[in-house]
Amino acid sequence: MYRDLHQTQQQSAATRISPQASQRVLQSRALRGSTVLHLATAAGLASILALAGCGNQYRPVVSAINPVGPAGQPTKYAVAVSSPSTTTAGLATFVDFSGDTVLSTPSILANPNYFALNNGGNEGFVINASGSLNDFATSNPTALITSEIVQTTLPASSAPVSISAITPYNGTSSIFVPQTATSSIAVLSTATSSLLQQLTVAANPVYVVGADNTPRVYAISQGAGGNGSVAAIEATSTSSLSISTTIPVGASPVYGVMTSDDRRAYIMNKGSGTVSVLNVVNNALDATTPTITLPTISYPAGSNAGVAYAAGTSAPNPVWADISTTSDQLVVLNQGDGVHPGSLSIIGIPLCSSITQPSNPLCSSTNPTDATGFGTITNTVNVGVNPVMVSVLQDGTAAYVVNAGIKAGVNAAYPNGVEGSISVVSLVNGVVTATIPALSTAAATPTTASSAGYVFGHPNSVSATVGTPTGKVYVTSGDSQYLSILYTNTNTIQEHVNLQGLGLRVLVTSP
Repeated sequence: MYRDLHQTQQQSAATRISPQASQRVLQSRALRGSTVLHLATAAGLASILALAGCGNQYRPVVSAINPVGPAGQPTKYAVAVSSPSTTTAGLATFVDFSGDTVLSTPSILANPNYFALNNGGNEGFVINASGSLNDFATSNPTALITSEIVQTTLPASSAPVSISAITPYNGTSSIFVPQTATSSIAVLSTATSSLLQQLTVAANPVYVVGADNTPRVYAISQGAGGNGSVAAIEATSTSSLSISTTIPVGASPVYGVMTSDDRRAYIMNKGSGTVSVLNVVNNALDATTPTITLPTISYPAGSNAGVAYAAGTSAPNPVWADISTTSDQLVVLNQGDGVHPGSLSIIGIPLCSSITQPSNPLCSSTNPTDATGFGTITNTVNVGVNPVMVSVLQDGTAAYVVNAGIKAGVNAAYPNGVEGSISVVSLVNGVVTATIPALSTAAATPTTASSAGYVFGHPNSVSATVGTPTGKVYVTSGDSQYLSILYTNTNTIQEHVNLQGLGLRVLVTSP
């Protein structure tokens, strides 16, 4: 065919042919093309017939590929406890992590003053100063109703101040409640909420720190003056606990955290500006780094609510802490003087591991020693005024600090008060990457355009959790009935949820 076409082109270039000749050429080419097509079709049919005699043949099948969307958000809930008034029932509001929608709001005891979850996040506990305690499951909030919330009464005039739900090694799942009026720790069963025993400790107990399967938990007591102490509580049987020893710590201890591997515990000593380090395995202060001294806060000249102040310094006064297991970091929140900026100290807490054990005979897998850099303060960054709580994203990227500011009328120097805020601190670079302001006026509502992007009220609690495509940070305030929700991909406030009462504390059922 190519040859015929080439010859035709040569002929056209050499001479001009008549229309009749041209028509005959085209007819000839069409006839040859038709013949080739018929031969090819016949050959194809012959092949099909030949294959048909060879049994069943596989044929290509075209399957549609459905579009793949983004990964679904994990099933977990933010649980916020609020109080409409001091005389009416409190509320536990469950918010769906994936949709920011309220799933249920069962009633709880009146005037709650502390809220905690167990380490698994599937059970919640609320207490009030009168000695009443509520216990409720969190795994199926849409089915949770008020009548299913268990209520227990502690001994009269016990003045409970906090709750910790822990399952010690070889012990029963227990609720530990420090009782300041009786200098004791009430131990209740999480299964029945019944009182198992009371353990006498030093004066003014404030908190019990521990992790599931720990060989012992520690009851923090401030004492009657001077330095405080921690009482080591451990199981002598599956149904009995006892105090094995008492360890001295710094002045006015207020809070503590324990690593999830049960190796170390850290006690915040507000009065002495230090962190006491406990070797949980040895049941003693850490041999290498028994104390971490926090740096003095230095703040530049600035102003609060239009009132200027000169540059100065203040004692650290640590009040809260959290642990990033991903990056082996302890973050300690320093309140400072409550009027000028506080700070956040980032501390390395690596322990030797099985990787280093062959070259380090002291690195035991059951009782690891401190690794290089343990107890080193890598960064201390200034945050907002009067910081009260910090929560770490468990991917080790950031810490979220809530700054309560100063409420109007509380401080004579600032009669109109100082607004609160959220400080976002990078744990990678050790700097503040964002500051989200708060609005404390009664006009601050989600329907007010000027309120968009603000935290409502003077924040008092924060809980951060990871997620895809974004993690979330939940913030309550003691003078606002709204739960503020920050998205971590943009570090902006995206939602406000009405709690129908003033916020006490918010926690997430999974980190």
